[in-house]
Amino acid sequence: MARMAAFIVLVIPAILMAAGIKFMRDTLFGILISPFPWIWLQFIVGAIFFAVAFLFFAGFLLHRDRKSGKVSERWQK
Repeated sequence: MARMAAFIVLVIPAILMAAGIKFMRDTLFGILISPFPWIWLQFIVGAIFFAVAFLFFAGFLLHRDRKSGKVSERWQK
């Protein structure tokens, strides 16, 4: 059950990251999606989605590797 909960916790940021990439890609091709009034706002929201999801993954991996002792001394608490 714990593995399933961890999987769900990681799926949500993956979906957020995919949405961020899609928003940025659509901006580069000039496609405006309906909830956004301006194309530059769509790109900024996409970049924020991508950055938040990426930082969540990085923090999750760092936390997991700290628990198992696989990080260098620089990243230890």
